[in-house]
Amino acid sequence: MAAKTARVAKKKPAPKAAPKRSASVAVKKAAPAKAAGKSASARPASTRSGSQIEKRMHEIGIVLPAVAPPVANYIPFVRTGKLVFISGQITLENGVPQFLGKLGREYTIEDGQRAARVCALNVVAQLKAACGGNLDKVKRCVRIGGFVNSMADFVDQPKVMNGASDLLVEVFGDDGKHARTAVGVNTLPWGVAVEVEALFELR
Repeated sequence: MAAKTARVAKKKPAPKAAPKRSASVAVKKAAPAKAAGKSASARPASTRSGSQIEKRMHEIGIVLPAVAPPVANYIPFVRTGKLVFISGQITLENGVPQFLGKLGREYTIEDGQRAARVCALNVVAQLKAACGGNLDKVKRCVRIGGFVNSMADFVDQPKVMNGASDLLVEVFGDDGKHARTAVGVNTLPWGVAVEVEALFELR
């Protein structure tokens, strides 16, 4: 009788636990990251379109020269606040001085205008460097100063300087209009015919 009771009292085996899910099943896969947007702000700078000023220059056939290094103990431009002062630029083309001589002797007014235009192209090249390569930062040309290597009886320095003024208006439109000084001088560096300095305001 005791043996039967012992057999009745024997515990039933515990039910088997449900098998655990593996970590690979239980963990949800992370959603794939969305592709980066194609907005203009996300593009590298090298893929952005050029400035509006440079597009205008391209349309009218104006090509800026390489920036000319200083030839003495000065720097080609100074930025202070929103102003950019451009040091005097002479008639350099591909690093070589052109238009060597005087107005009223070697050169006519028309020659002087072409020389002043070359100077102004070098001014704009320096300005572009001062703006970090973006001429759209230019708000306006404030003033230019022109020095004309001329004979004592030559009195048409203002007409010569129109070559520089016209170029700046072609490039910047009404924002290129400026105050101006045109001065006759006895000589200029390397004997060039014209030198032009400038002052610009940035946005």
